[in-house]
Amino acid sequence: MSSNITTIPALPCESMDDMLVFWQAIGFEVTYRQKAPNAYGVVRYEDDYELHFFSLKQLKPEDNFSCCLIIVPEVEELHALFLQRLRNHLGKTPSKGFPRISRMKPKQTRFTLTDVSGNSIYFIKRGKEDEEVSEAYKQAGQTSLQKSLNTAIRLRDFHNDDAAAAKVLDSALARKQEGTQIELARVLAARIELAVVLDEPELAGSLHLQFKKLELSESDRQLLSDDITMLEKLKSSF
Repeated sequence: MSSNITTIPALPCESMDDMLVFWQAIGFEVTYRQKAPNAYGVVRYEDDYELHFFSLKQLKPEDNFSCCLIIVPEVEELHALFLQRLRNHLGKTPSKGFPRISRMKPKQTRFTLTDVSGNSIYFIKRGKEDEEVSEAYKQAGQTSLQKSLNTAIRLRDFHNDDAAAAKVLDSALARKQEGTQIELARVLAARIELAVVLDEPELAGSLHLQFKKLELSESDRQLLSDDITMLEKLKSSF
């Protein structure tokens, strides 16, 4: 197959003006704009990739299921950059509604940026790591606790379903599934983070007390350094 072939899908938008303003605020450059007979626009990011849009005036963002995958070398720095630009543009961190950006946690391999018209743009780290994280819940030989955590991670990070992820972790904790202290600590940390997002401050506080009561060695704490750092940042929320 020729390496010169390029595929460029076009995404719908309710207002071309609002769409282009949004993507410019994120750091994209408008490289093409057609107003008649049909509105069409193209934005490009640092000569790396571009997005095409066409006008669909009857579009409702909440009914839009259009999406696009963008494979990039790394995601954490890119997420931080986009998040800061969104804050500068909107004056807040948009986690709900349109537009919005998903959360980024240490070692996460993807994030989702949803624009003003409801298009979901998935930025995914290049390589096998993303697939390995997504399929980790299928691995043989893992404890029940680890499997529950991997299932919750898939629901949270790949399906953006925080409520379903929380239910999986709640079930694991209620049934006291078998696993190591480190696995239990990670399950608690993950559920605390979800409790903050889902506006469950009392639950977050209760789970944090359980986390602090765990008998963890110094080497355990080193392995859990990312989780511990995350919890320190979240403490003001519960």
